[in-house]
Parts: sequence; structure tokens; C-alpha cells
Amino acid sequence: MAVLTPADLWVSEAPWAGGLRQALAEHWDTLVVLYGQGAISDVHPTSVVAAAFLRAKGESRPHIKIFQALRGDDDAAVDRDFEHLLARGGGRGRNGYVVRDMPPPQESLDFDRHDPAVLERREDLAGFGGLSTLGDLCDTVARINLTADAQLIRSEEEPGAVRLLGGRDIQRDGTIAPLAEDTKWVQAPFTHLLKPGDLVLRAMYAVGDPHGFTVAQVTEQDLPAAAPHTAVALRPHADVEPQRLRLAVMFLRTPLARTLAGGSRLHVSVSALQALPVPQPDEALTKAFDDLTAARQRLEEWQKEADSLLESVFLDKTAAKARSRIVDSGRSLRLRVEAASLLDELGHTVRTRFPYPIAYRWRETEARMSAGDLQAAYGAVLDTAEILLCYTSQLALALAQEAGVGLGAVTAVKDKLAGGRSGPGFGDWAAVLTEVATSRKLRNLPAEHPLHDIRGLLAGQDTAEARQRLSERRNDQAHLRRVDAVDLLSAIQTAFADVTTLVERARFLADWGLLHVTEVRWDALSRTAHVAYRELMGDHPVVPTRSMSSPSNDLEAGSLYLRDSDHALHLLRPFLVGQDCPTCRVWSTFHVDRVPKSGVLLKSLEHGHVFEEPSPAMPAALRYVGLL
Repeated sequence: MAVLTPADLWVSEAPWAGGLRQALAEHWDTLVVLYGQGAISDVHPTSVVAAAFLRAKGESRPHIKIFQALRGDDDAAVDRDFEHLLARGGGRGRNGYVVRDMPPPQESLDFDRHDPAVLERREDLAGFGGLSTLGDLCDTVARINLTADAQLIRSEEEPGAVRLLGGRDIQRDGTIAPLAEDTKWVQAPFTHLLKPGDLVLRAMYAVGDPHGFTVAQVTEQDLPAAAPHTAVALRPHADVEPQRLRLAVMFLRTPLARTLAGGSRLHVSVSALQALPVPQPDEALTKAFDDLTAARQRLEEWQKEADSLLESVFLDKTAAKARSRIVDSGRSLRLRVEAASLLDELGHTVRTRFPYPIAYRWRETEARMSAGDLQAAYGAVLDTAEILLCYTSQLALALAQEAGVGLGAVTAVKDKLAGGRSGPGFGDWAAVLTEVATSRKLRNLPAEHPLHDIRGLLAGQDTAEARQRLSERRNDQAHLRRVDAVDLLSAIQTAFADVTTLVERARFLADWGLLHVTEVRWDALSRTAHVAYRELMGDHPVVPTRSMSSPSNDLEAGSLYLRDSDHALHLLRPFLVGQDCPTCRVWSTFHVDRVPKSGVLLKSLEHGHVFEEPSPAMPAALRYVGLL
């Protein structure tokens, strides 16, 4: 049997529609549902109708095939796509798909509700940190129905009258329109009155509207007011943090939000809106929101300060006084902006915000390149590339060991250390990072784990190719296959571009502090450790000692720690250790270079100096982490 009905029969969540679908399912199986807009002459072209093909109920429900033809689509292409859908046993075509996970008979068959592509995007939302329904965050505020509640309509002059914030009053930019001549006023019950912080959404949308929900947040200036049936009003729960609500509002404004809530409908279903999944930020994303908000506020303050200064140019008694004041007062503002602008320069960021071993090597590379000594500059570029990979792989080894995840590349590093002749080098560090990028075991770590950032370093084709070219140059340099003097300048430029590609991908290191813990005092009563440390970020090891509190009593004085973007501390010993270099007497960062029979040899990341570690604890630590 084939039936032609308004689309609401199949997509509406109203009780009458669900009950009718349930009753129909008692005698019929739905095989195909086709939605079409403007398919019937003499009916408004925006009307959506549905053609459903049914078969007498069998022992098991067949898969449902859902198809949608939009106005303007090529008829021949639509026909071919529909024929392909009929032959499908699953999956999706251009205009339709097969529903294999059968919904309850009474459930809506809205086109977007069961679309595999939409469901996949819905699952992906959890990658922001978590998922909640909008109903978990907000309650619905009662609305005024202009027909049923006509007795409440008033004029603006009547005492107690409040404004109705209709759908047209809610602007797409997130603001509420000012009062107009056609603004309606009502005597609203207390339960219907809006409050500051409430969200109001348009409840009606044009067919084919490609945008998300139109949402605004109510402010004191918009009150007193109530919402009519042309809008939906939501009141956030008192315990919902601003960051969670902000991300939810940002999501509501996306087309995906309307799609998940039944974007093919003209009217917003309040029940579908309450059940709408919205992403919720994890701790790292919450902190990023806070930082961005603080940065925006600071920039707005600077703008207001500059505007105020410019507007006061002619307020002084004399031009000389005005000139002097503008120059003096504007100096600090100009210096702030110049300092902020430097952060857009990668070199400045590396020299000031990257961990000391990399920042030092980068500074030396820039100095060598500017001095005109091409051989020294070329060697410095390749050294910087190796130290970047070495440092990052040491972090990866420490984090993987802490997480209890074994890496196969450790075996090659272990063999090099035990050989005692030549320690691990460029290729070994690259192998560690390549395994980290492709390891399935590491994929199961929590999304916020810092290893996921390291996984991305060599995951892209551009960085993998840059790393390969640098590795080949390093091998040629080590085996006396020198670049000809005529080609040296070009080689420097090409190699430095490859190093820049790697450093750009390693920008996450600017958020990861390299801490040298110098003192730890545990307070047993407060269960708090008072920690003194030096943050070795930037191109110089002379930095001030700072202090912090920690709930952990297992921190080691004298050891290096990684502080990730969530401010969690990760012990780096024995992969990285820090101390004064016996050769140059400068504080340096060391990694294990070789372990001959005579003892453990450590190598400086900054200067390449090697010395024998006298402590008997080092071999035991290396055995503990599997390097011996």
C-alpha cells in the first residue's frame, strides 16, 4: 500500500502522531518513506509531503529506507539516487539512507533523526569533553500563547504590563531588538517572567533555513519581559558553570544543533530541544575558555584606554602639554601592543616560551644564520631539529612509562645505550615519535592526556616529510657527505623551513612547563607540599625561583618535571635530568647517551657535552624504566 500524507504524520513528536504511527505498525511494516517539498500542485510550495510504502505486517520488521528530494534538485539525478537506495542493504546515498537499527514504531522518522552521517557527527561531539542534554542544563520557562491567553494582552501604558520577546525580537547576532511600534505587551503571571541570564530562541524557521538556532541571552536592560509561543525560553540551572553554558549556546547557533533537533521542521519542538545533546567542555577546554575570555577583556580595556587617550587630545590648556601627555601616556600602551604582536612571530615564541633546551638551540641557530658563517649555521639548523625530536621523545618515553604503555622503539634505544660506542640519535628519536603517532595502545588514553599532543607531531604528511628530509641531511652530514659551498645557502634555507614546520607543529610545548624542583616541604597537618621550583622556559637557564602548593607528597627535590596544560606534574627522571654541566659550568639538561661498563654517560641537550654520572641510583632507575 502507498499513502501520500503531510510529512507531520511521520515526523511530528506530538502524541497524536506517535499514536497513529503505533497503530499503523500493528498491521503494516513501513518499507520506504519519501519526503518532498512542493510536490503537489495548488499546494503552497513550502509544504512538505511524505509518500510512504507499506507492506502487510510480517514476522520481522524490514529495514526502513528514507529518502528526501529537495526543490531545485536535478530530477534525473534524484531518480538514479532513489534507484540505488532501493538496491541498498545499508549505508547512505546522496539523498537517502537505510535505517538498520530499527526505532520503536511510534518514534519520529524525521529525515535527520536517523541519518547515519548525522548520527556520526552526534557521536563526535563527545570529543569536546563530554555530552549533556540541554534539559540537563536548563529548564523551560512558561510562555504566553497569544490566542489562548488573549485576555492577558495589554497596552504599554497599563500598570504591570511587560514586553513580549517574540521570535522577531531575537537577532542572529545574539542581541535583542529594541522596542518598536508593533511590540506587544501583556500582564504576565510571575511564573512567565524572564530573568537575567535566561536564553530565548526563535521557535519558527523558514523552510531551507541553513543556519542554526537564533539565540540571545536576556539582560537587565531587556526586562521586564515574557516569552510568547513564537519563542522558547530556557532558564539555566543555578549550578551550571558559565563555561558550560557558553559552549552550549555556541553549539545551539550551529546548523548541526538544528539538524539534531529536527531541522526539517518549521516549528521547534520543545521536547526535542530539551533532549538535544550538547557538548560540554573538559577541564582543559574550560581553562582555554577562561583564558580567551580574560584575553578579550584585557584587549577591550586597552582599546578603551586608547580611545580615551585619543579623545582627550584637545582637552589640555596648551598644545605642548597635550603633545607631552599623549606621548608619555601612550608609551606603555604602545609597548604592550608591540610585545603582544611579537607573539605572532614564531621565533619570538620559541625563544621566550619554549622549554630551555629547544629555545637555546633555536636562538643559536638564528644567531649563526645572521652571522654569515654558513657551515656553522647549517650545523646549528640540524642540531635544532635533533634536539627538538630528542626532547619531545624523552617526554613521550616518560609519559608512556608513567601510563604503563610499552613502546617497541625503546628496545632500539636500549640496545644503543648498552652498546657503549654511539648513543641513540636522530633516527632513534624519530622512531619513538613515529610509534607514538601510530600506536593503537595510546589511542585508548583519556582525551586530555598530554601524549595525544605528542602523537600529532609527526602524524601529518607535511611534518613526516620534513622530518625525513632532515634525517637524510643529518646522515649525510655525519658521514662526510657535505653540502657543496655553492649550494649551502639554499640548503640552509630549505632545512630551516623544515625545522620551522616541525616547531610549528610542536607549539603545544609552549604550554608545557619544564620545572626544576629545588625544594619540597611536606606539611602533614594540611596534607600539602610546599614546592620551590624554577621554570626553565625560554633561551636562558637563569630564572627566578617560584613556589606553589601541591597535594602530592611524592615530588622529588632536584628532579625535572613536565607541567602539562592541565597543570599536572609528570616526573621526567631518568629520561631527562638537570644540573650544572661539569664541562662548561652552566646549568644544562641531560639525557642518557651511553651506558658502557664504566658507568652511565649523560649528554647535554644544549651544548652536547658528555660526562659520567657518578650516582649509583642512575643505573637502577634506567633498569626500572626498561632502558637497561
